[in-house]
Amino acid sequence: NMKLMSFGFISGNKSPAIWRGPMVARMTGQFFEDVLWGELDYLILDLPPGTGDIQLTLVQKIALTGAIIVTTPQDLAVLDVKKGADMFKKVNTRVLGIIENMTEFICPHCHKPTKIFKGTGGDTESKRLNVQILGRIPLIPELAESTDSGTPFVLKNEVSPISEEFDKICKNLIKVV
Repeated sequence: NMKLMSFGFISGNKSPAIWRGPMVARMTGQFFEDVLWGELDYLILDLPPGTGDIQLTLVQKIALTGAIIVTTPQDLAVLDVKKGADMFKKVNTRVLGIIENMTEFICPHCHKPTKIFKGTGGDTESKRLNVQILGRIPLIPELAESTDSGTPFVLKNEVSPISEEFDKICKNLIKVV
């Protein structure tokens, strides 16, 4: 029962969208004004990382409940994440929590978790912002394959540690909101 809209549905070609300012503002406006969303419980927007035109346009056009910051464990990733989180704070948008992606690799053969990235990005940013970690998503081949095929992992694997983690993230987010 999830509705979905993507810029990719509109663009129709594989060339990159190199948009700034007014063009981004117009497309962002169309997502809110021209799409027939119907009744929504939540509207979640997946944004590119950083502090660009899309983020600034959003906070100017709609009243956001908050931002969810997604990071990976690497220290380098946290540098960019900090900028995005700080931008949301400067424009009075509450950071709701942190999701750490690719926390560890789960071997498909022995099922042993292995840290492949040095660092504690989720923990570091969670403490700095004084927000909770909503969840940690491991890296497994089946999740990558599911993403590539366009089939939500949780639909094919309703009972799995990753599906449980996605469920935990949703429940944590609902509590925070």
